[in-house]
Amino acid sequence: MAFFPSWVCVLVGSFSASLAGISNLSDIEPPLWKESPGQLSDYRVENSMYIINPWVYLERMGMYKIILNQTARYFAKFAPENEQNILWGLPLQYGWQYRTGRLADPTRRTNCGYESGDHMCISVDSWWADLNYFLSSLPFLAAVDSGIMGISSDQVRLLPPPKNERKFCYDVSSCRSSFPETMNKWNTFYQYLQSPFSKFHDLLKYLWAAHTSTLADNIKSFEDRYDYYSKAEAHFERNWVLAVDHLAAVLFPTTLIRSYKFQKGMPPRILLNTDVAPFISDFTAFQNVVLVLLNMLGNVDKSIGYLCTEKSNVYRGRSESSSRSYGNNS
Repeated sequence: MAFFPSWVCVLVGSFSASLAGISNLSDIEPPLWKESPGQLSDYRVENSMYIINPWVYLERMGMYKIILNQTARYFAKFAPENEQNILWGLPLQYGWQYRTGRLADPTRRTNCGYESGDHMCISVDSWWADLNYFLSSLPFLAAVDSGIMGISSDQVRLLPPPKNERKFCYDVSSCRSSFPETMNKWNTFYQYLQSPFSKFHDLLKYLWAAHTSTLADNIKSFEDRYDYYSKAEAHFERNWVLAVDHLAAVLFPTTLIRSYKFQKGMPPRILLNTDVAPFISDFTAFQNVVLVLLNMLGNVDKSIGYLCTEKSNVYRGRSESSSRSYGNNS
């Protein structure tokens, strides 16, 4: 269907526009990047094991920062200052979630994630936080497993959330056991990254393969979280997953500057049921346009799903009719 490549071209073109004008790369880093741990020794150590609490904003951000630091030397051949490191998209997306209140408790039964309470807390009831857990823990633990971190695979342990512990994995062994294919894809990315012959385009292929596999593994596990949000926000969440698939298909380069520009099109707060794009007054024109495009994408996907179901029902009906006819003639 022609809509899909056209939609992707429009969206990527919008995100890629106006890349000039950024003089200081440190100005576009994620929120509290400088305050986040930058090396494993910044975390608590017990029995020679690094203990990380990924339900605290800074500690989870530190996982990203360490990955960026440890992989910087492999991206130096593409650009200075680690700007072309395609792992930047992960912490910048996480930072956007924090800045817009999407990591806070959507049920409001606790003060987790709110300025009036524990603003560094990441809520296990947050749909965004739960999916991001796997987009932080799996890349991080796979990096450990690949040898890039310079430690053995059994030297890192992530702490569980206060509930729903069984929905998550906490170390290399348990994550590899739960998500073997996805962990292999992240490992493949890191192994290729370390090759002196690695090419930027191929790195993007491996990264996006691992990214989309991570979402596919976990999206169904947190569908109950949609009920905690307005219909508009839940609709946006579903459409966002579709958008990621299409960005992956065109190998959108998740470098520092491009990912930063990407954020400018994202909603600056959680959506309300009264929000109707392109008429949301406290959103920029760009943010309104992106929401319209995402809504269109969701509607087309829903229509295609409906048509496929109807076609399947027609074929099933014909098959059953043929079987009855055959039975009557025998």
